[in-house]
Amino acid sequence: MAGFHQAPCTYVGQVSLKVRDLDRALRFYRDVIGFKVLTQTGASATLTADGRTALLTVERPEDAAPKQGRTTGLYHFALLLPTRADLARIVKHFARIGLRFGSSDHLVSEALYLSDPDGNGIEIYRDRDPSEWNWKRGEVEMAVDPLDIRDLLAAEDDKPWDGLPAGTLMGHIHLHVSELGPAERFYADGLGFEVVNRFGAQALFLSTGGYHHHIGLNTWNGVGAPRPAANSVGLQSFTLIYPDEAARERAVLNLRKLGADVTEQGGAYAASDPSGNRILLAI
Repeated sequence: MAGFHQAPCTYVGQVSLKVRDLDRALRFYRDVIGFKVLTQTGASATLTADGRTALLTVERPEDAAPKQGRTTGLYHFALLLPTRADLARIVKHFARIGLRFGSSDHLVSEALYLSDPDGNGIEIYRDRDPSEWNWKRGEVEMAVDPLDIRDLLAAEDDKPWDGLPAGTLMGHIHLHVSELGPAERFYADGLGFEVVNRFGAQALFLSTGGYHHHIGLNTWNGVGAPRPAANSVGLQSFTLIYPDEAARERAVLNLRKLGADVTEQGGAYAASDPSGNRILLAI
């Protein structure tokens, strides 16, 4: 919901991916997912839903290597659609082009799952109204239930699919990490997020502003999973948007107190979590 992507929330603004074949990636993200190309150079392109706001960057390193298994890095990035009808419309689009995808009802949202040609995970979802979310003792209830596709499709209107709607947001990002404890300290004590759900001992979810989650962390690739090679396809970085300069400065200070390496270049800050996932801190 757009309200969770406004001050005073901190939220995910943009995700940057490494791919092996830029033309192949662009065909997929344009024709299958429905992005528009905002800017393009020889080795990278920035993608948008509304023609103005950059949501995704895809770039091809010179010596790009295939995605490695059982490492830290991207589990999926998640595109939040404005309405249930938008989600139903893209389901019909996927069915029309013969694309296989997974799906789940998370109680707070309805979600589709797929991967790009390089194996980068993607979630496309719509939120239920926050009044329908169930909070108990500071945690939001989430589940992995079957999605009622038939009921979802009944919400579709007669508009043809015409790419991602202009109101599409980067709703959240979900990461593989090597250990949950150090990751929790980095994202909560450092970056300023609050834990809103613990999924057993293998995953946790964090947010700001009472959202169900802006950040997901899991050890499903194994506790102690190594970092991928620098030239492996996958996550290059993601950007967190802070509500103001003071909030960002607090995060930088707290990260440095934790011993995290925070760099500054041209007024932009960057840091890597304990598993090597790179984050840009913006306002």
